[in-house]
Amino acid sequence: MLKPGSKPIRVLIVDDSAIVRKIFSEELAGEPDFLVVGTAPDPYVARDKIVQLKPDVVTLDIEMPRMDGLTFLRKLMKHYPLPVVIVSSLTAQGSKLALEAVELGAVEVLAKPGGAYSVGDMGLQLKEKIRAASRAHPLYARNPLPEEGARPVETINRSLSETTQKIIALGASTGGTEALKEILVRFPPNIPGLVIVQHMPAQFTRAFAERLNGLCAIGVKEAQDGDSVLNGQALIAPGNYHLVLRRSGARYYVNVKDGPLVHHQRPAVDVLFNSVAQYAGANAVGVLCTGMGADGARGLLKMREVGAKTLAQDEASCVVFGMPKEAIKLGAADQVVPLGEISQKVIRIINAG
Repeated sequence: MLKPGSKPIRVLIVDDSAIVRKIFSEELAGEPDFLVVGTAPDPYVARDKIVQLKPDVVTLDIEMPRMDGLTFLRKLMKHYPLPVVIVSSLTAQGSKLALEAVELGAVEVLAKPGGAYSVGDMGLQLKEKIRAASRAHPLYARNPLPEEGARPVETINRSLSETTQKIIALGASTGGTEALKEILVRFPPNIPGLVIVQHMPAQFTRAFAERLNGLCAIGVKEAQDGDSVLNGQALIAPGNYHLVLRRSGARYYVNVKDGPLVHHQRPAVDVLFNSVAQYAGANAVGVLCTGMGADGARGLLKMREVGAKTLAQDEASCVVFGMPKEAIKLGAADQVVPLGEISQKVIRIINAG
């Protein structure tokens, strides 16, 4: 819905497929808060239309003729930074390129319609991601990327890591892939086990996990049903599946399951956080990072109510200050912390026992 006095989000659709341009245009045309100001079949046409039409958000296909999407994005972020939603195929190569685009400054990733996603599912995701992108922090594209391979900021007390059953749960959405990288690269190898939800389409989460696994001192993998939660390892919820923590005796493990969308999302942060509150209780640390909407806010509150320590990312370091803001409003966060200090805060909580 378009609020009184507000203007619709001006969208430029850049894709070499006439069918995709038509589908996207029709999906957005039915919503009063969107205005498709134009379409472009390649980056050269897009360049001229961006200058002429001044869109608020650009949807950009990665694989296009004449100039690939990554090259165009790199030029765009340098000379005319705008919120960009990347549209990519559900392939290993497409997922890898999409993650490179995020590192270059794109704020959201969308799977191309067809295959595993119906047009209806795609339409819902398209609208949500464009809305999120339109709210992205205006300086985001100019911020330096986190230092890759950064050394851990602090170490974990070895005796504590071996004798306690701590769990660290993280949730993020828009801007979260870079935020999670910033956090995880600073964790030492003996950090307690981590469970993570990042709003991202199926297939992209595997490429994301593999990317992080190559950068971090800890192991990072896309979660599989029944995986044990182990010290020094992060499990990332697979796209299009919820992630739930379970416990059997002293062993934590995860279930990967289908289920209804929660806050228009699957995986949903609230689903994970609620399960962490139930099975880990005061042994957990919860962190809610950048993202649009309210997913994770009530789950973080539930964690705090059972004795877990809870952190929310601060507004200045968020790409979109939606999910953390809602958590703070509910009183769900023990502390509100800049992104660059989250790793250190978590380690100190763990070391405090």
